[in-house]
Amino acid sequence: MKKLLSLLLLVVITSCTTGNHKDFMANTELAKTYFNLHQQENAEAMWDFIHPDIEWHMPEYGAPMAGLEVVKQAVTGYHAEFEGMNFAADYWLPGVDPETGLPDGSTRTYGTWTAVHTATGQKVSITSYHAFSFKDGKIVGGGDWFDLGGMLNAIKKGAEMQAEEQESGEES
Repeated sequence: MKKLLSLLLLVVITSCTTGNHKDFMANTELAKTYFNLHQQENAEAMWDFIHPDIEWHMPEYGAPMAGLEVVKQAVTGYHAEFEGMNFAADYWLPGVDPETGLPDGSTRTYGTWTAVHTATGQKVSITSYHAFSFKDGKIVGGGDWFDLGGMLNAIKKGAEMQAEEQESGEES
């Protein structure tokens, strides 16, 4: 009987500490909707998904954690500079509490953003990693990790190549 109770206790403990957090699927759907709104350039609707206490890791080298106003500026900046934004997720994964290592309802994704730089017509494609943590049903933390500098350099190089082509065409 003692062995049976010990086994039962082990099963209960194991079932409570493995698998996804109960909020993982709902939070993943929130993050997906947030990205869909970003693709639609619907910033006003995006703000409903962001907790006022957000702390966000920006992709710029050396940037400090960003609060709500900086996140809003970044989102509206992307909307002003790009068109046809699309995120193709490779997969969505559950996140864990950094102190305990246990699932905490957060979500993260790897994927590829594609878009067209409005001013130059330069197409961009950039692999990325995004993490989202939640509080009160809203995004309160996480960040974006991708090669922002490389993307900006590619846009600049594309614009320079276009200018050279135009100049050589005018000389003909």
